[in-house]
Amino acid sequence: MPEPSTTANAYLGIDLGTSGCRAIVIDDNAAVVAESRAALPPSEHPADGAAEQSPEDWWQAVRQVVQTVIANVPQRIRALSIDGTSSSVLVCDRRGEPLTPALMYNDRQALAEARALAGIAPLDSAAQGPTSALAKALRLIERTPRERIAYVHHQADWIAACFTRQFGIADENNVLKLGYDVVHRRWPDWMDELPIDRDWLPRVIPVGSRIGVIDPHVADEVHLPRDLVVVAGTTDSNAAALAAGADAVGDAVTSLGSTLVLKVVSERPVYSAADGIYSHRLGDRWLVGGASNCGGAVLRQHFTDARLAELSERIDPNTPTGLDYYPLPATGERFPTADPGKRPVLSPRPDDDAVFLQAMLEGIAAIEAQGYRRLQALGAPYPCRVQTSGGGAVNTAWQQIRARFLGVPVTPAAHTEAAYGMALLARRGYIAAREQSEN
Repeated sequence: MPEPSTTANAYLGIDLGTSGCRAIVIDDNAAVVAESRAALPPSEHPADGAAEQSPEDWWQAVRQVVQTVIANVPQRIRALSIDGTSSSVLVCDRRGEPLTPALMYNDRQALAEARALAGIAPLDSAAQGPTSALAKALRLIERTPRERIAYVHHQADWIAACFTRQFGIADENNVLKLGYDVVHRRWPDWMDELPIDRDWLPRVIPVGSRIGVIDPHVADEVHLPRDLVVVAGTTDSNAAALAAGADAVGDAVTSLGSTLVLKVVSERPVYSAADGIYSHRLGDRWLVGGASNCGGAVLRQHFTDARLAELSERIDPNTPTGLDYYPLPATGERFPTADPGKRPVLSPRPDDDAVFLQAMLEGIAAIEAQGYRRLQALGAPYPCRVQTSGGGAVNTAWQQIRARFLGVPVTPAAHTEAAYGMALLARRGYIAAREQSEN
């Protein structure tokens, strides 16, 4: 870890996932000063399709990482911001106390609610489907006494409210799958047909804007300054894109994890539910993205990490194999073309495993290029550069293959931790709030 700098201010970013919580502190120059992490209990699965967690476990983990990380920070922490998993939802009472467990991003219990939404919500709405925040919220509301309900919260905005004690506020990214119209910045009229009280829906503010100052009792409890500003956060995948440096129009970030996730900064939003494409608002710009089912998961079906590294050394990325693979871990694709019947294409298989691996890497690179061209066809810019996060970012042979397919510079992201992206957002939000107050 870099030595603590001598600049006067510091900014705290918190990334809350499903398995753990991470905190990173940066200084005025965006250099990392300190970081810490804490594990979370695994999700519970009380029923088929269920994935539930206790919000109190989140708050305990957040307190732990904050108290640990600030012990190594000599500067005064001016602001913090928090990301959470997209579409993780809970219902709270007037004091902000959870009335329900949190239904996590991958909870699929809200099948009946999703069927009802299908006849009400627009086809391109991110609120469609059983994993949407709105479908889950409707499921929780149906199982909770209505007279006790005061707020529907996401993971990130509930934790932010725990710091400020100002409940019922959310950022423009997390509310996308709750049905919010981010283009016109309002809750749409079609939501009046649902059994959800508008008073329960959060007041929505832009990503990176000031929510408020930390509650003094909470500040004393976690040893943070009483004048610390809490800045509206985003989702975990968007935070990772911010960490990677997605800022200017045409900046793109590809995540090479178990799946292939593409995001590009655009001047205009793009929506296509049929293609799994949606847009998150970041000020006056948009982060447009889609995710394929191909990626690292299919590679690990055939090779260990050690074998992947060994074979990659034998690849000549400038000599194409001529094979036309479509590497999928199982039947079904969602982007760049939504096709639940799409079958993997991994034949003919060469005798040389290095050639087989190269053909798979070329296939994934071709899907990546097709994905960015699909986004371009729908109105997003084609990338001027692509930064890479995820485990595949360290594979130099793959990087060269991808640059050949994409036709633009491809580099590993300097920062890949979502918490770093949130620290950047906290710094940006604090500076903007200070400038606004001075004017």
